Amino acid sequence: MSVALETRDAIATITLDRPQKRNALSLAVMRELRAVLETIGADRTTRAVILRAHGPAFSAGHDLRELLARSAAEYDEIFSECVALMDTIQAIPQPVIAEVAGIATAAGCQLVATCDLAVAAEEATFATPGVKIGLFCTTPMVALTRSIGRKRAMEMLLTGEPIDARTAADWGLINRVVPSGELAAAARALAVRIAAAAEPTVALGKAAFYRQIDGDQASAYAIAKEFMCENALASDAQEGMNAFIERRPPQWKK
Repeated sequence: MSVALETRDAIATITLDRPQKRNALSLAVMRELRAVLETIGADRTTRAVILRAHGPAFSAGHDLRELLARSAAEYDEIFSECVALMDTIQAIPQPVIAEVAGIATAAGCQLVATCDLAVAAEEATFATPGVKIGLFCTTPMVALTRSIGRKRAMEMLLTGEPIDARTAADWGLINRVVPSGELAAAARALAVRIAAAAEPTVALGKAAFYRQIDGDQASAYAIAKEFMCENALASDAQEGMNAFIERRPPQWKK
C-alpha cells in the first residue's frame, strides 16, 4: 500500500507513503488515492481531509519510468486517471488541505493546486519542470492557471524553474507558510476550524464554489442564488441564524 489513511475526531489524514520514489504518482498510486478519497467522500461523519506525504518530497509528479515507451492507449489511461483523481478531490464534500513539507513538482504541484486549501513548510518548493525534459506540464497547467493566473502560470510552465513557499503564498498557490516544526499542527488547526462548522453547509458551499468559479458573473450569480436558497432552507442554517440572534452557540444537527 502506498497510501495510508487515519481518521481522528472527524478529520481524515491521507499520507502518501512512497518516499523512496519521492511519492511519484504512478497509475497504481493514483487509483489507490482516488479510491481512498471516494471512501472518505461517502462518509459524512468525516468533516475535513489532510493530504500529506512521507519523505523529502510531497510528490515529484508522474512516475517517469511508467511513461517510457507506452502506447497511445496506455498514455490515455494514465492521464485520464490523473484527471479523475483531481476531479475527485474537488468533487467530494469535505475540504481537502494539502500539507506540503518538501518539493511538489509537475503533477505533484498540480495536486497542491487542486486541493481546496494548502499549508506549506518554509522549505517547500513548487515547480512544473516538464518543459526541461520535453514533456510540457499540460495537465498540471489546468489547476495551476486556475490558482495563480495566466502570467505567473506561464512563467512556471515555460521556464520550469521552482518557486519557494513564500512566493507560492504570494501568488495564491498555497494559503500560508509555517516553520517545518509547526506544519502538521497548522494543517490540523485549519482542519479543526472547518470541522467545527455544520457539515451540510460546508459540503454545499464547496459544491457551489466549484460550480460558479469559472462562469461569467451572471451565470455565477444564478448558480450561487440557487445554492443560497437551498442552504437557507436547511435546518442548520435556521439554527445558526437563530443562535446568532439569541447570542448562543449553535447546535448543529449531527
